[in-house]
Amino acid sequence: MLDEVWGILETVEDPELPIAITDLGLVRTVQVADGRVSVRPVPTWTGCPALDVIRARVQGALRALPGVREAAVEYTYEEPWTLDRMTPRGRARLAAHGLAVPRCRFSEPAACPSCGSHDVTLDSLFGPTSCRATYVCRACRNPFERFKPPVDIASSRE
Repeated sequence: MLDEVWGILETVEDPELPIAITDLGLVRTVQVADGRVSVRPVPTWTGCPALDVIRARVQGALRALPGVREAAVEYTYEEPWTLDRMTPRGRARLAAHGLAVPRCRFSEPAACPSCGSHDVTLDSLFGPTSCRATYVCRACRNPFERFKPPVDIASSRE
């Protein structure tokens, strides 16, 4: 049943990003015992407004599985979420959606997802969600959003 649970989790998308929570690297642990499934995700941001929606989506998807009587979702803050948790498939999906993703740190140069140019300017550190910043590409003049890691923001403006 553990494989079935992971399969279901791969279908649950983040409500603010076009990516499955597994590809985003949110799911830290999954336990299955006697019809009870317990999922412990790591939030990308403390206080992320999407946490309740993610919990409801996960619980709804898991309760639809035959044999699941109870589905619990408890967020863990034992370790911070980092970009390293994101899968290559997740990075590719975000890029295909026009969302730039730094490889390691927010302070590394941003690349325009439309033309690949590094001739970009930060428009606002505060994008449409708490996990995104907005940029403008000087080369192709397209605006774009960039995923920002929560633990690197303080050093991003230096």
